Amino acid sequence: MNVTDAQPDSAPDFENWSCPLPLRSHDRVVIGHGGGGKLSAELIEHLFLPAFGRVEGAEMHDAATLTLTGSAGGRLAFSTDSYVVRPLFFPGGCIGDLAVNGTINDVAMSGAVPIALSAGFIVEEGLELATLGTVAERMGDAARAAGVPIVTGDTKVVDAGLADGLYVNTAGVGVIPEGVDIRPSRATPGDVVIVSGPIGLHGVAVMSQREGLEFGTEIRSDSAALHGLVAAMLAACADVHVLRDPTRGGLAASLCEIAASACVGVEYDEASLPVPAEVAAACSFLGLDPMHIANEGKLVAFVAAADVDDVMAAMLSHEHGREARVVGRVVDGHPGVVVARTRLGATRVVDLPLGEQLPRIC
Repeated sequence: MNVTDAQPDSAPDFENWSCPLPLRSHDRVVIGHGGGGKLSAELIEHLFLPAFGRVEGAEMHDAATLTLTGSAGGRLAFSTDSYVVRPLFFPGGCIGDLAVNGTINDVAMSGAVPIALSAGFIVEEGLELATLGTVAERMGDAARAAGVPIVTGDTKVVDAGLADGLYVNTAGVGVIPEGVDIRPSRATPGDVVIVSGPIGLHGVAVMSQREGLEFGTEIRSDSAALHGLVAAMLAACADVHVLRDPTRGGLAASLCEIAASACVGVEYDEASLPVPAEVAAACSFLGLDPMHIANEGKLVAFVAAADVDDVMAAMLSHEHGREARVVGRVVDGHPGVVVARTRLGATRVVDLPLGEQLPRIC
Protein backbone atom coordinates (compact mmCIF):
# COMPACT_ATOMS: atom_id res chain seq x y z
CA MET A 1 0.00 0.00 0.00
CA ASN A 2 1.45 3.40 -0.90
CA VAL A 3 1.21 6.52 1.22
CA THR A 4 -1.69 8.07 -0.67
CA ASP A 5 -3.81 4.94 -0.16
CA ALA A 6 -3.69 5.50 3.60
CA GLN A 7 -4.86 9.13 3.52
CA PRO A 8 -8.39 10.58 3.52
CA ASP A 9 -9.73 12.30 0.41
CA SER A 10 -8.87 15.73 1.82
CA ALA A 11 -5.18 14.89 2.36
CA PRO A 12 -2.42 16.72 0.44
CA ASP A 13 -1.35 15.27 -2.89
CA PHE A 14 1.81 13.38 -1.90
CA GLU A 15 2.59 12.55 -5.53
CA ASN A 16 3.88 16.10 -6.07
CA TRP A 17 6.32 15.96 -3.16
CA SER A 18 10.00 15.68 -3.84
CA CYS A 19 11.75 12.42 -3.01
CA PRO A 20 12.47 11.05 -0.47
CA LEU A 21 9.22 11.47 1.42
CA PRO A 22 9.70 13.22 4.75
CA LEU A 23 8.19 10.40 6.76
CA ARG A 24 10.50 7.76 5.29
CA SER A 25 8.60 4.49 5.83
CA HIS A 26 5.87 6.18 7.91
CA ASP A 27 2.55 7.56 6.71
CA ARG A 28 1.98 9.31 10.04
CA VAL A 29 3.98 11.67 12.21
CA VAL A 30 6.28 9.93 14.70
CA ILE A 31 8.01 11.41 17.74
CA GLY A 32 11.30 11.62 15.84
CA HIS A 33 9.87 14.28 13.53
CA GLY A 34 10.20 16.73 16.41
CA GLY A 35 13.72 15.71 17.37
CA GLY A 36 15.86 18.09 15.33
CA GLY A 37 17.48 15.28 13.32
CA LYS A 38 17.05 13.83 9.83
CA LEU A 39 13.31 13.28 10.20
CA SER A 40 12.79 16.91 11.25
CA ALA A 41 14.91 18.16 8.37
CA GLU A 42 12.98 16.06 5.86
CA LEU A 43 9.64 17.22 7.26
CA ILE A 44 10.68 20.85 6.80
CA GLU A 45 12.25 20.31 3.37
CA HIS A 46 9.49 18.21 1.81
CA LEU A 47 6.31 19.30 3.60
CA PHE A 48 6.50 22.76 5.19
CA LEU A 49 8.72 24.61 2.72
CA PRO A 50 6.71 23.52 -0.34
CA ALA A 51 3.51 24.48 1.49
CA PHE A 52 4.69 27.88 2.72
CA GLY A 53 6.98 28.78 -0.19
CA ARG A 54 10.67 29.47 -0.03
CA VAL A 55 11.84 33.02 0.66
CA GLU A 56 14.54 33.99 -1.81
CA GLY A 57 17.94 34.26 -0.13
CA ALA A 58 16.64 32.93 3.20
CA GLU A 59 18.75 30.42 5.14
CA MET A 60 17.75 27.79 7.66
CA HIS A 61 18.82 29.52 10.84
CA ASP A 62 17.61 29.90 14.44
CA ALA A 63 15.82 33.13 13.45
CA ALA A 64 14.67 34.74 10.23
CA THR A 65 16.34 37.98 9.15
CA LEU A 66 13.88 40.63 7.98
CA THR A 67 15.09 43.73 6.14
CA LEU A 68 12.96 46.81 6.76
CA THR A 69 12.26 49.00 3.76
CA GLY A 70 11.53 52.70 3.54
CA SER A 71 12.73 55.34 5.96
CA ALA A 72 12.90 52.91 8.89
CA GLY A 73 15.61 50.72 7.35
CA GLY A 74 17.60 48.27 9.41
CA ARG A 75 17.22 44.53 9.98
CA LEU A 76 15.21 42.49 12.44
CA ALA A 77 15.64 38.93 13.68
CA PHE A 78 12.38 37.07 14.28
CA SER A 79 11.96 33.62 15.83
CA THR A 80 9.24 31.43 17.32
CA ASP A 81 9.42 28.22 19.33
CA SER A 82 7.13 25.85 21.22
CA TYR A 83 8.00 24.08 24.45
CA VAL A 84 6.55 20.70 25.41
CA VAL A 85 9.12 19.60 27.97
CA ARG A 86 8.15 16.84 30.36
CA PRO A 87 8.23 17.21 33.35
CA LEU A 88 7.31 20.89 33.67
CA PHE A 89 9.92 21.40 36.40
CA PHE A 90 13.43 19.97 36.40
CA PRO A 91 16.75 20.69 38.15
CA GLY A 92 17.91 24.13 37.03
CA GLY A 93 14.70 25.33 35.43
CA CYS A 94 11.12 24.84 34.28
CA ILE A 95 9.14 25.11 31.08
CA GLY A 96 8.64 28.85 31.71
CA ASP A 97 12.19 30.15 32.04
CA LEU A 98 13.29 27.60 29.42
CA ALA A 99 10.87 29.18 26.92
CA VAL A 100 12.14 32.69 27.63
CA ASN A 101 15.82 31.78 27.49
CA GLY A 102 15.44 29.55 24.44
CA THR A 103 13.69 32.18 22.36
CA ILE A 104 16.12 34.92 23.38
CA ASN A 105 18.95 32.63 22.31
CA ASP A 106 17.37 31.90 18.93
CA VAL A 107 17.19 35.63 18.24
CA ALA A 108 20.70 36.25 19.58
CA MET A 109 22.26 33.62 17.29
CA SER A 110 21.73 36.10 14.43
CA GLY A 111 23.78 38.64 16.36
CA ALA A 112 20.58 40.55 17.17
CA VAL A 113 19.80 42.44 20.36
CA PRO A 114 16.48 40.93 21.59
CA ILE A 115 13.86 43.59 22.30
CA ALA A 116 10.53 41.81 22.95
CA LEU A 117 8.85 38.43 23.46
CA SER A 118 5.36 36.99 23.13
CA ALA A 119 3.96 34.12 25.19
CA GLY A 120 1.19 31.69 24.27
CA PHE A 121 -0.17 29.05 26.66
CA ILE A 122 -2.00 25.82 25.80
CA VAL A 123 -3.34 24.75 29.19
CA GLU A 124 -4.95 21.41 29.96
CA GLU A 125 -8.18 21.50 31.94
CA GLY A 126 -7.42 20.41 35.50
CA LEU A 127 -3.93 21.92 35.75
CA GLU A 128 -3.50 23.47 39.19
CA LEU A 129 -3.59 27.26 39.08
CA ALA A 130 -0.65 27.31 41.49
CA THR A 131 1.42 25.39 38.93
CA LEU A 132 0.46 27.78 36.12
CA GLY A 133 1.19 30.72 38.39
CA THR A 134 4.64 29.43 39.26
CA VAL A 135 5.48 28.92 35.58
CA ALA A 136 4.28 32.45 34.77
CA GLU A 137 6.33 33.92 37.62
CA ARG A 138 9.43 32.07 36.47
CA MET A 139 8.89 33.37 32.94
CA GLY A 140 8.56 36.92 34.22
CA ASP A 141 11.67 36.58 36.37
CA ALA A 142 13.69 35.25 33.43
CA ALA A 143 12.46 38.00 31.10
CA ARG A 144 13.28 40.71 33.63
CA ALA A 145 16.72 39.25 34.33
CA ALA A 146 17.44 39.25 30.58
CA GLY A 147 16.04 42.75 30.08
CA VAL A 148 13.67 41.49 27.36
CA PRO A 149 9.98 42.14 28.20
CA ILE A 150 7.06 39.84 27.41
CA VAL A 151 4.76 42.29 25.63
CA THR A 152 1.87 40.18 24.29
CA GLY A 153 0.38 36.71 24.65
CA ASP A 154 -2.56 34.34 24.42
CA THR A 155 -4.14 31.54 26.46
CA LYS A 156 -6.16 28.56 25.31
CA VAL A 157 -7.60 25.74 27.46
CA VAL A 158 -8.11 22.24 26.05
CA ASP A 159 -9.94 19.22 27.44
CA ALA A 160 -8.31 17.10 30.14
CA GLY A 161 -5.83 14.64 28.68
CA LEU A 162 -5.03 16.66 25.54
CA ALA A 163 -2.04 18.80 26.55
CA ASP A 164 0.06 16.94 29.13
CA GLY A 165 -0.53 19.78 31.59
CA LEU A 166 0.91 22.77 29.75
CA TYR A 167 2.55 23.74 26.47
CA VAL A 168 4.16 27.15 25.93
CA ASN A 169 4.82 28.97 22.67
CA THR A 170 7.08 32.02 22.56
CA ALA A 171 8.22 34.36 19.79
CA GLY A 172 10.99 36.92 19.91
CA VAL A 173 12.09 39.98 17.94
CA GLY A 174 15.51 41.61 17.93
CA VAL A 175 17.47 44.29 16.11
CA ILE A 176 20.58 43.25 14.17
CA PRO A 177 23.38 45.83 14.47
CA GLU A 178 24.78 47.30 11.30
CA GLY A 179 27.76 45.37 9.96
CA VAL A 180 26.84 42.09 11.68
CA ASP A 181 26.41 39.19 9.26
CA ILE A 182 25.99 35.88 11.08
CA ARG A 183 24.55 32.93 9.15
CA PRO A 184 25.35 29.25 8.55
CA SER A 185 26.65 29.68 5.00
CA ARG A 186 29.46 31.94 6.22
CA ALA A 187 31.44 29.02 7.69
CA THR A 188 34.76 29.17 5.81
CA PRO A 189 37.75 26.80 5.57
CA GLY A 190 40.24 27.93 8.18
CA ASP A 191 37.56 28.94 10.68
CA VAL A 192 37.92 27.74 14.26
CA VAL A 193 35.01 26.12 16.10
CA ILE A 194 34.40 27.23 19.69
CA VAL A 195 31.94 25.83 22.24
CA SER A 196 30.98 28.16 25.09
CA GLY A 197 31.03 25.53 27.84
CA PRO A 198 30.11 22.02 29.05
CA ILE A 199 27.61 20.14 26.89
CA GLY A 200 24.80 17.68 27.65
CA LEU A 201 23.64 19.13 30.95
CA HIS A 202 20.08 20.08 30.02
CA GLY A 203 19.06 16.84 28.37
CA VAL A 204 20.46 14.67 31.13
CA ALA A 205 18.92 16.89 33.84
CA VAL A 206 15.47 16.51 32.30
CA MET A 207 15.86 12.78 31.75
CA SER A 208 17.06 12.17 35.30
CA GLN A 209 14.03 13.99 36.70
CA ARG A 210 11.64 12.27 34.31
CA GLU A 211 12.84 8.76 35.06
CA GLY A 212 13.75 9.25 38.73
CA LEU A 213 17.41 8.44 38.07
CA GLU A 214 20.21 9.34 40.47
CA PHE A 215 23.82 9.64 39.40
CA GLY A 216 25.50 10.44 42.73
CA THR A 217 25.32 14.18 42.09
CA GLU A 218 22.50 16.41 40.86
CA ILE A 219 22.83 17.33 37.21
CA ARG A 220 21.25 20.73 36.55
CA SER A 221 20.05 22.22 33.29
CA ASP A 222 22.29 24.88 31.76
CA SER A 223 19.27 26.98 30.68
CA ALA A 224 20.41 30.60 30.34
CA ALA A 225 19.95 33.63 28.09
CA LEU A 226 23.07 34.14 25.97
CA HIS A 227 22.49 37.52 24.32
CA GLY A 228 24.93 39.17 26.72
CA LEU A 229 27.64 36.69 25.77
CA VAL A 230 26.96 37.28 22.07
CA ALA A 231 27.19 41.04 22.58
CA ALA A 232 30.56 40.64 24.30
CA MET A 233 31.83 38.46 21.46
CA LEU A 234 30.71 40.96 18.81
CA ALA A 235 32.29 43.82 20.74
CA ALA A 236 35.60 41.95 20.49
CA CYS A 237 35.08 40.91 16.85
CA ALA A 238 32.16 42.14 14.75
CA ASP A 239 32.92 39.55 12.06
CA VAL A 240 31.85 36.36 13.84
CA HIS A 241 30.85 34.05 10.98
CA VAL A 242 28.34 31.62 12.51
CA LEU A 243 26.53 31.20 15.83
CA ARG A 244 24.17 28.41 16.81
CA ASP A 245 22.70 27.22 20.10
CA PRO A 246 22.88 23.42 20.00
CA THR A 247 19.47 22.49 21.38
CA ARG A 248 17.51 19.59 19.79
CA GLY A 249 19.91 17.12 18.24
CA GLY A 250 22.76 18.52 20.31
CA LEU A 251 26.14 19.78 19.13
CA ALA A 252 26.34 17.06 16.48
CA ALA A 253 23.18 18.27 14.74
CA SER A 254 24.34 21.89 14.80
CA LEU A 255 27.71 21.06 13.25
CA CYS A 256 26.11 18.86 10.58
CA GLU A 257 23.58 21.54 9.64
CA ILE A 258 26.26 24.23 9.39
CA ALA A 259 28.57 22.00 7.34
CA ALA A 260 25.72 21.26 4.92
CA SER A 261 24.61 24.89 4.66
CA ALA A 262 28.12 26.18 3.90
CA CYS A 263 29.21 23.08 1.92
CA VAL A 264 32.38 22.82 3.99
CA GLY A 265 34.01 20.10 6.03
CA VAL A 266 34.03 20.33 9.82
CA GLU A 267 36.38 18.41 12.07
CA TYR A 268 36.43 18.28 15.85
CA ASP A 269 38.58 16.53 18.44
CA GLU A 270 36.71 14.30 20.87
CA ALA A 271 39.38 14.89 23.51
CA SER A 272 38.63 18.63 23.36
CA LEU A 273 34.90 18.32 23.94
CA PRO A 274 33.81 19.82 27.28
CA VAL A 275 31.75 16.88 28.55
CA PRO A 276 31.27 17.00 32.35
CA ALA A 277 32.18 13.79 34.17
CA GLU A 278 28.65 13.38 35.51
CA VAL A 279 27.17 13.76 32.00
CA ALA A 280 29.66 11.25 30.60
CA ALA A 281 28.75 8.78 33.36
CA ALA A 282 25.02 9.25 32.83
CA CYS A 283 25.37 8.84 29.06
CA SER A 284 27.44 5.70 29.52
CA PHE A 285 24.77 4.28 31.82
CA LEU A 286 21.90 5.20 29.45
CA GLY A 287 23.69 4.36 26.21
CA LEU A 288 23.55 7.96 24.95
CA ASP A 289 25.99 10.19 23.07
CA PRO A 290 26.65 13.62 24.70
CA MET A 291 27.09 15.10 21.20
CA HIS A 292 23.42 14.37 20.46
CA ILE A 293 21.97 15.67 23.72
CA ALA A 294 20.24 19.06 23.85
CA ASN A 295 21.78 22.08 25.54
CA GLU A 296 19.87 25.22 26.53
CA GLY A 297 22.61 27.57 27.68
CA LYS A 298 25.48 26.96 25.28
CA LEU A 299 26.47 28.21 21.86
CA VAL A 300 28.86 27.09 19.15
CA ALA A 301 30.74 29.78 17.21
CA PHE A 302 32.69 29.73 13.94
CA VAL A 303 35.28 32.51 13.74
CA ALA A 304 38.27 33.25 11.55
CA ALA A 305 41.55 31.94 12.94
CA ALA A 306 42.93 35.49 13.15
CA ASP A 307 40.08 36.50 15.50
CA VAL A 308 40.11 33.50 17.84
CA ASP A 309 42.22 35.06 20.59
CA ASP A 310 40.01 38.17 20.81
CA VAL A 311 36.77 36.18 20.78
CA MET A 312 38.03 33.65 23.33
CA ALA A 313 39.18 36.44 25.65
CA ALA A 314 35.72 38.02 25.51
CA MET A 315 34.00 34.69 26.14
CA LEU A 316 36.23 33.68 29.04
CA SER A 317 35.55 37.00 30.76
CA HIS A 318 31.76 36.52 30.59
CA GLU A 319 29.78 34.45 33.10
CA HIS A 320 28.30 32.23 30.37
CA GLY A 321 31.58 31.68 28.55
CA ARG A 322 34.08 31.06 31.34
CA GLU A 323 34.55 27.45 30.25
CA ALA A 324 34.70 28.15 26.50
CA ARG A 325 36.94 25.86 24.53
CA VAL A 326 38.21 25.48 20.97
CA VAL A 327 37.00 22.08 19.76
CA GLY A 328 37.49 21.98 16.01
CA ARG A 329 38.08 23.61 12.65
CA VAL A 330 36.59 24.08 9.20
CA VAL A 331 38.45 22.36 6.35
CA ASP A 332 38.42 22.21 2.54
CA GLY A 333 37.99 18.44 2.43
CA HIS A 334 34.81 16.35 2.71
CA PRO A 335 32.35 19.24 2.06
CA GLY A 336 29.10 18.95 3.95
CA VAL A 337 30.47 16.26 6.25
CA VAL A 338 31.44 16.41 9.94
CA VAL A 339 34.33 14.22 11.06
CA ALA A 340 35.39 13.45 14.64
CA ARG A 341 38.98 12.65 15.55
CA THR A 342 38.87 10.05 18.31
CA ARG A 343 41.12 9.83 21.34
CA LEU A 344 42.98 7.00 19.60
CA GLY A 345 43.79 9.17 16.59
CA ALA A 346 41.29 7.57 14.24
CA THR A 347 38.50 9.44 12.48
CA ARG A 348 34.79 8.75 12.09
CA VAL A 349 31.95 10.44 10.25
CA VAL A 350 29.35 12.17 12.44
CA ASP A 351 25.85 12.27 10.98
CA LEU A 352 22.57 13.87 11.93
CA PRO A 353 20.63 11.66 14.34
CA LEU A 354 17.53 10.14 12.75
CA GLY A 355 15.23 11.41 15.49
CA GLU A 356 16.03 12.26 19.07
CA GLN A 357 17.69 10.33 21.87
CA LEU A 358 15.70 12.18 24.51
CA PRO A 359 12.25 13.35 23.28
CA ARG A 360 10.24 16.10 24.97
CA ILE A 361 13.24 17.83 26.57
CA CYS A 362 12.43 21.34 25.30
